[in-house]
Amino acid sequence: MNLLGLHHITAIASDPRQNLDFYTRVLGLRFVKKSVNQDDPGTYHLYYGDYAGSPGTVLTFFPWMGLKRGRPGHGQAYATAFSVPAGALSYWQERLNKLAVSTAPVESRFGDQVLTVFDPDGLRLELIATAEADQRPPAPSKDVPAAHAIRGFHSSTLALTEGGPTAAVLTETMGYRELARTATRTRFTVATGGPGTYIDLLVDPALPRGLNGAGTIHHIAFRTPDDANHMLAHQEVAQHGLQVSPIIDRAYFKSIYYREPGGVLFEIATDQPGFAIDEPVETLGARLGLPPRLEPFRTEIEAALPKLDVSTNS
Repeated sequence: MNLLGLHHITAIASDPRQNLDFYTRVLGLRFVKKSVNQDDPGTYHLYYGDYAGSPGTVLTFFPWMGLKRGRPGHGQAYATAFSVPAGALSYWQERLNKLAVSTAPVESRFGDQVLTVFDPDGLRLELIATAEADQRPPAPSKDVPAAHAIRGFHSSTLALTEGGPTAAVLTETMGYRELARTATRTRFTVATGGPGTYIDLLVDPALPRGLNGAGTIHHIAFRTPDDANHMLAHQEVAQHGLQVSPIIDRAYFKSIYYREPGGVLFEIATDQPGFAIDEPVETLGARLGLPPRLEPFRTEIEAALPKLDVSTNS
């Protein structure tokens, strides 16, 4: 299977305006697409990433207005980590403290420094100041200097009661390899490795069973370069006995979905065609993007969605 690392991560939120403000103004990500949940078009699907919404940088949200908070824990992707330059955490600590954003003390993990941050719904985020080379340019931001800015994903942590079955899927089906291990955490990587490829398996009996809701991860998606590799990935997942969805055209990428043995929903998505198929890169996020099958219902969909003015976040 030809996987390149993380493609995107999708989480659940409770308020689209609050979500937009936090990820663009506080974290300095670019708002790259305003779309809808294709299985529930009355709900937004909001995307944040680098300037072009490159694979490996995009955190997305389904914001259901007023949704109750979930509980992060076993059976979920527990934490989403972003890569920032070595030495950047002091800037982020000062910035987040001034903005009254909830954080946890810095900790050390596999030789890197990790600052845990909680978004307005309590979603667990991590800023990892890594000494590894990460040449990905950050999104231009008027709020966060480029020298300290987020480069894209670093890793995703899955919380599990048992790591072995999930590790087997990663290594035997998906082409990942073990990179490092502690008593409770095992790190895997794929392809050329480095930030944006890592999956950590966290086996911690102290964590509760996860419950879906605002502030939890819905699924994590892995990158494959094109349609041909995507079809092969579908075949390999099925051949290894996992129940996999049909290939679904999401307009901006094609997707397949399956649950790994610990219960986390996995997606494999194509790098192409990307977010510029229906609006120029220079104005990404300005217009409601709809897949072709929903375009005939644009008027009704726009009328049903809560108002979300993105002009102040551009």
